[in-house]
Amino acid sequence: MVITSAVTDPEEQTQSLHSTFASRYVRDPIPRFKMPEKCIPKDAAYQIINDELMLDGTPRLNLASFVTTWMEPECDKLIMASLNKNYVDMDEYPVTTELQNRCVNMIAHLYHAPIGEDEAAVGVGTVGSSEAIMLAGLAFKRKWQAKRKAEGKPYDKPNIVTGANVQVCWEKFARYFEVELKEVKLTEGCYVMDPVKAVEMVDENTICVAAILGSTLTGEFEDVKLLNELLTKKNKETGWNTSIHVDAASGGFIAPFLYPDLEWDFRLPLVKSINVSGHKYGLVYPGVGWVVWRSKDDLPEELVFHINYLGSDQPTFTLNFSKAGSSQIIAQYYQFIRLGTEGYKNIMENCRENARILREGIEKMGRFNIVSKDVGVPLVAFSLKDSSQHTVFEVSDHLRKFGWIVPAYTMPPDAQHIAVLRVVIREDFSRGLAERLVSDIVKVVDLLDTLPSPLSTKKAHVVAVANNETSEKAKKSALETQKEIALYWKRLVDGKRVGAC
Repeated sequence: MVITSAVTDPEEQTQSLHSTFASRYVRDPIPRFKMPEKCIPKDAAYQIINDELMLDGTPRLNLASFVTTWMEPECDKLIMASLNKNYVDMDEYPVTTELQNRCVNMIAHLYHAPIGEDEAAVGVGTVGSSEAIMLAGLAFKRKWQAKRKAEGKPYDKPNIVTGANVQVCWEKFARYFEVELKEVKLTEGCYVMDPVKAVEMVDENTICVAAILGSTLTGEFEDVKLLNELLTKKNKETGWNTSIHVDAASGGFIAPFLYPDLEWDFRLPLVKSINVSGHKYGLVYPGVGWVVWRSKDDLPEELVFHINYLGSDQPTFTLNFSKAGSSQIIAQYYQFIRLGTEGYKNIMENCRENARILREGIEKMGRFNIVSKDVGVPLVAFSLKDSSQHTVFEVSDHLRKFGWIVPAYTMPPDAQHIAVLRVVIREDFSRGLAERLVSDIVKVVDLLDTLPSPLSTKKAHVVAVANNETSEKAKKSALETQKEIALYWKRLVDGKRVGAC
């Protein structure tokens, strides 16, 4: 039998007869800084990249992240089919725009926005909660500036009051858009914003108070209802009219299903806007977020751009123009109609139950203090009862040997002396995985008990240098030696704080 081939180049024909791993392409250096001169076969390019990606962590074992790591195959198909659609091109993809508007309305009704059944809600899909927060912050800033201008008062020093536990995107907003960030400091045992202290910090230049529904550090919900009551009282006394924004990035798709009677949303009069991450407990791959406003009056018209498409006016308010494809918007709508209230409730109840199993397993070891609360985002944050010999950072490092990515980090000022581990329970974290993680933590703790403390090792090293060297450094006093050890631990802790994400 004669084998025919369309390949005419002898060298290319030889390469095509071999497997990818037998070709020269896997022997050549991998391009890192300059684009290669010649092209390579698609299977070789795929294999080269795929091999490097194998060294990444396994997403489902990344317990540091709140981000969704699993979706149903049917939704994966919808995502792949819409990756090539530019979400912003409303004229060409009007159905995607319609699906976004449906999602906005569903979220607004979920948060008890004061709108009628057939009335359009005010909101927009974003890349994530970071963009959503910046849009909401801009709206507050412009409304405050307009009010101050009308009163003939200075409007150049706006500020926002938050807790020190806010996510870094709030710091970015403050720096990028020139707004002072006034943070309520944390204390040991209280790792969320104190509403009383927050209202005390409010002044005539405060554009809003930002409350967190689901702290990144411990998953705890801040008391938005109490904040609303205290701020209402202060507004009456001062005539300021300061409002509230709720950062519900993590808790916005949890509270309505697990704690429906908890008042934190538009049921409270001073809550003017809410953001939520669709790619967290909205159960969609990254990145998609949402921001909704109480009413049209809460979004200044000058921030909205109007686009004519299909003979009608289409308002748009985003920081990005071209951005991710339409896939995440479509995936969010899929989850809403696929799961409904019943489905979301079942999933969140499962997450809460698996968090309970994990928490109880960790408590039984007798080595850790549980820092997280029962009510909040389903996660478990815990610290070592005794950190004199080993630290949570060592526990985190050793857990990686079992495949687990569990972050260790210190709390913000003034609770930075507290260091914790945090495990986020997502939809795809089963009871079996929870029990396996407990087993592996036991193994790590038992192993650390057999190892010397890094602190004592460092001290021994410093003493050995002092005994064997004749330099000026070797003659340091005991106090200076202790300072060096303290600096060693400070560098270690500072280098690990990035774990809180």
